[in-house]
Amino acid sequence: MASVIERVILLQAVDVFEGVSTEQLAHIAAIAHEVSHPAGTTLFLVDDPSDAMFVVVEGEVKLSRGQQVVTVAGAGEAFGTWSLFDDEPRVVDAEAATNVTLLRLDRADFIDLLADNVEITQGILKGIVQRLRGVAGRLVSDGS
Repeated sequence: MASVIERVILLQAVDVFEGVSTEQLAHIAAIAHEVSHPAGTTLFLVDDPSDAMFVVVEGEVKLSRGQQVVTVAGAGEAFGTWSLFDDEPRVVDAEAATNVTLLRLDRADFIDLLADNVEITQGILKGIVQRLRGVAGRLVSDGS
C-alpha cells in the first residue's frame, strides 16, 4: 500500500494538479484509495457514469473505443481526470491490460474536499488556466 508521500508524488504528475502545493496535495492523497485488479478486469465502459479518476501505481490500463486502442496508461499516468469536474458519461472503455494497482480518487470526496479548501481550488484553476493558455498559444503559432 502506497504511503501518503508516495501518493503525493503520484498526484504531482497529474496535469490538473500542477498548481497545487505539496501540502495541499497531501489532502487529496488522503482521500485517494488504492485498488488492485487482475489483468482483463473491466474498470469502466463507454457511457458509464464518470465518478472517479485514476492514477496507475503499477501495471497498465488499456483505454479503447470499440476495437481502437486510444492509449495505454502505465505507472504514474492518470486517466479519467476530467471526471473530477464533469459528470458526462465515459468516452472510452478502460481495462486492466496487466495486473494493476491504481489510486482511485472519487469525485464526491474530491468535491467535498474542494468545498473546505479554497487553496486547492485556486491551485487547480491556475493549472487549468495555464494549460488553456498553452493550447491557445499553440493554436495562434500554428495559425501563422
